[in-house]
Amino acid sequence: MEPVSDPEPLPEADKSFSGWLMEGFRATAHHSGRSGAHHVHQYPWWKVMCLTGVDYFSTLGYQPGIAFLAAGALAPVATAILVLVTLCVALPIYRQVAEKSPHGQGSILMLEELLPRWRGKAAVLILLGFAFTDFIITITLSAADATAHIVENPFAPHALDHPVLVTLVLLSFLGAIFLRGFHEAIGVAVAIVVVYLGLNAVVLAVGLREVFAHPELLGNWQATLRTQHGSPLTMLAVGLLLFPKLALGLSGFETGVAVMPLVKGDPADTEAAPLGRIRNTRKLLATAAVIMSVALLASSIVTTLLIPAHEFEKGGEANGRALAFLAHRHLGDVFGTAYDLSTIAILWFAGASAMAGLLNLVPRYLPPYGMAPDWARATRPLVLVFTVVGFVVTLLFEADVDAQGGAYATGVLALMLSASIAVTIAHWESKRARAVYGVMAAVFLYTFVDNVIERPEGLKIASFFTVAIVVASMLSRAIRSTELRISSVRLTAKARAFVAEATPHPVRIIAHRPDKRTVEEYDRKERQAREDHSLDDDEPLLFLEVTQGDASEFGGEIEVRGVLVGRHRVLRCQSPAIPNAIAALLLHVRDLTGQIPHAYFGWTEGNPITYVIRYLAFGEGDTAPVTREVLRKTLPNPLDRPRIHVG
Repeated sequence: MEPVSDPEPLPEADKSFSGWLMEGFRATAHHSGRSGAHHVHQYPWWKVMCLTGVDYFSTLGYQPGIAFLAAGALAPVATAILVLVTLCVALPIYRQVAEKSPHGQGSILMLEELLPRWRGKAAVLILLGFAFTDFIITITLSAADATAHIVENPFAPHALDHPVLVTLVLLSFLGAIFLRGFHEAIGVAVAIVVVYLGLNAVVLAVGLREVFAHPELLGNWQATLRTQHGSPLTMLAVGLLLFPKLALGLSGFETGVAVMPLVKGDPADTEAAPLGRIRNTRKLLATAAVIMSVALLASSIVTTLLIPAHEFEKGGEANGRALAFLAHRHLGDVFGTAYDLSTIAILWFAGASAMAGLLNLVPRYLPPYGMAPDWARATRPLVLVFTVVGFVVTLLFEADVDAQGGAYATGVLALMLSASIAVTIAHWESKRARAVYGVMAAVFLYTFVDNVIERPEGLKIASFFTVAIVVASMLSRAIRSTELRISSVRLTAKARAFVAEATPHPVRIIAHRPDKRTVEEYDRKERQAREDHSLDDDEPLLFLEVTQGDASEFGGEIEVRGVLVGRHRVLRCQSPAIPNAIAALLLHVRDLTGQIPHAYFGWTEGNPITYVIRYLAFGEGDTAPVTREVLRKTLPNPLDRPRIHVG
């Protein structure tokens, strides 16, 4: 398959709603999506960092409040531990992920390659369930928190005091941007992030000035810590136990690698070795992690010391918007409103990086596996699906930020755990690297398990998404099983010569399941075929042998070799699905010779239901009727189809 370029302009006949909806589909319809070879617009790494930053940096809108609700006065200590995990665990892990999967598939691709056949596909489906949870909840939770900032602003009209409705409107606007196209999104993200980080720098600087201007605040905080927890060692131990509750602050890494295809590399980069893109993505991850670490630690200190504890509670003015509370209190309502607007913008647009991650992952895995309709390769239908799912989640959670936190953390931590496990396995041969990455994996395992125990509803939601994806995928695989799944057929020189020698007669092919591949075996099979199908002795025959490949693969290319066994001409190839390979070869021969080929099969003994199951799971079964069905679905006109004979 050739790399796919930019979508061609739609012909006049396609400039309808359906044509607009599926625009770009034809350019990617036959692309496996595994390597990311299709052309995408690329940008400097710092601009792409802003796209991931609308997700990562936006957690400043709610992370300080979550930290205080989880840890109380110990929030800065727990946040310091989060910063250490960010810089010393998550960042090294994702630097490796960026190297191993530079086309945006993340740890999902690493585990797929480490696990063979159906085990790899099963791992992908499960991880996609958690990725779906992470990204969808990112979209809905961020929109809900943007709504909270709108409603809590003193200048907001009372008519906007309908959180669910406002959140649905924000989700609609986000979906509309992706339906229109996403070329300008990078510029929007850069503007939002620059303004947001600038305003946060002002708020944090003023907050730290207030802390240093009133030393009693720091003294009272230290006294509270000593009263509640005693020694610094106890504080550290409690902080370690509380750290998993702050896991939302790690959310930016998965989206950072998911949007890697957008990162501009070096002119010398190749699809197989995009070294410049990998290096620049590592800069992106490191810069974002450092900025976020400084901001999280400073925000935790100023919010813990300057905001009364009761304001963090549900219904309090700082609930879900701690830094906005400080902006209004210390810099006035005008500045506070400007801060609110920037926070609303980044929280709303945080869904953009999550949506981009979904639009990158789903087409790369599900359609090539046969586990989604082929239209799932097109962007706009997926945007509609994800937007509708976001509506449903918002309605179910009533746009409550706190209620969605458990599911969000579960999705984030599951993907980070999978990344750490994948990196550990990838470095298994090195004892030192295995030990280092193994410890990192243990950190994420502890964090994930603790989060599940503390907030089991997150695992339930993630499990629901996972089961839904698995069931839908299996159903799609069954429905699409009789598609012509072979994208191209290549004949070697000898195979092409065999076909040429069979003409000007129609090419007649005997489907053969080989045993010992002796001359006597082919003699016996030929005599039986000529007798069963009343073929003249002077009509040339070709044997076709298709060996079973990896049945978990949905399709692909086949190369047909020509082998001479005695006087018998034999065509041999390997394919994930035997009937589909036979159908593809027959169509290729028809196009090559300009004549309708004939294929001859023997009846298969056994239970037809068993054969159906074997075909769906292993790509083989009652070959003749399935081959005919593939041809029937491919060519509606019976006169154009290769002929299938069963005797």
